[in-house]
Amino acid sequence: MMNPQVAYGEDVMSRISHTMLNPEEGLKRLQGVIVNGVNGLIQSAAQASQISPRAILEMTVVGNTAMHHLFLGIDPHPLGLSPFPPATHHSQNIKARDLGLEIHPAAYVHVLPIEAGFVGADNVGVLISETPYQKDEMVLTIDIGTNGELVLGNRKKLLSSSCATGPALEGAHLRFGMRAAPGAIERVRIDPETLELRYSVIGQDKWSDECTPEEIQARGICGSGIIEVIAEMLRAGVVEKSGRINGNLSTPRLRRIEKGYEFVIAWAGETALGQDITVSTSDVRAVQLAKGALYSGAKIMMKRLGVNHLDKVVLAGGFGSYVDPERAMILGMFPDCDLKNVVAVGNAAGDGARIALLNRDKREEADRIAREVEYIELSIDPEFSIQFAEAMAFPHLKDPFPHLEGILKK
Repeated sequence: MMNPQVAYGEDVMSRISHTMLNPEEGLKRLQGVIVNGVNGLIQSAAQASQISPRAILEMTVVGNTAMHHLFLGIDPHPLGLSPFPPATHHSQNIKARDLGLEIHPAAYVHVLPIEAGFVGADNVGVLISETPYQKDEMVLTIDIGTNGELVLGNRKKLLSSSCATGPALEGAHLRFGMRAAPGAIERVRIDPETLELRYSVIGQDKWSDECTPEEIQARGICGSGIIEVIAEMLRAGVVEKSGRINGNLSTPRLRRIEKGYEFVIAWAGETALGQDITVSTSDVRAVQLAKGALYSGAKIMMKRLGVNHLDKVVLAGGFGSYVDPERAMILGMFPDCDLKNVVAVGNAAGDGARIALLNRDKREEADRIAREVEYIELSIDPEFSIQFAEAMAFPHLKDPFPHLEGILKK
């Protein structure tokens, strides 16, 4: 379900601010909202399984550090101040009745441990699901959301970091951005010769050129869709390496606006909005900032480990399930890697929660691994600003991408 706390802030920092500005009721309010939401999910799950919610005797929970604190009713104020220390690192076992969860009152709720201030129990869930600490290959795991959480390493050593990717990769703060819901543009292809395009929307099996305009009913562009759009614009020469939209092209889809240019993705007659759906210079910029942060974090961790190439890239999270690996690398969301070794694994944090639910040994493993991972605070790394500036270019200002040979023009 959509996080019901969104009414108090779209991101974790604004929710933390809400508790700080409302010291008496803020935390209690946010905890109550999320517990009520979870109770709704419990009711749905029990109904679908034809059991009573009171028959549920065990539950596991993962989440980012701020959500972890809010769910448990722990004051999140320290997370809003450098060095962002969590109140607890170790896993927790709490009675359901003490949290107000409507399962068996004596049931235990197991909450996985936290790595650091902005690398939470959800990332630990990813770790025990993907087990990079048992592998010889050098693996970069990226859990993409409003915060990008990265883990790099193998059985010898693991590093983790977190970077603020902003909500652009989830479709927010873009003029026509939206969450991944019916009507959201999710796939795009641009003809590099004619600059005409075709796209598909969630909920419609056919591409736009296979439908009548009335059938399409596009409503906006979701996170995976914006990656596709900008990667295709880059391949077709509509977007330059710098992120600037090329205003010298001759196509009715391109037009000048107050701040730069915009490119029409869906004409008004194809949309449910009654207006053209476009991507503007500012939309491209928002994606540049997000992908630049991810790439910079990966490069700094690679340097710390003394490695210059990746054997495998794992894209985790709901967003990672739908991202096309080739187009993500065209934008430079991560350093060069053989595309056959770039995989999307879906909600690995949820997989880790289910593993921990069914396997008590994995809970102990999670506690151990969470303490063994070395966390890097990117915001205080002296190289971050330099790496970030270079990573703003598509796919990168300097770094080579041999695996994009023949895919992306020089």
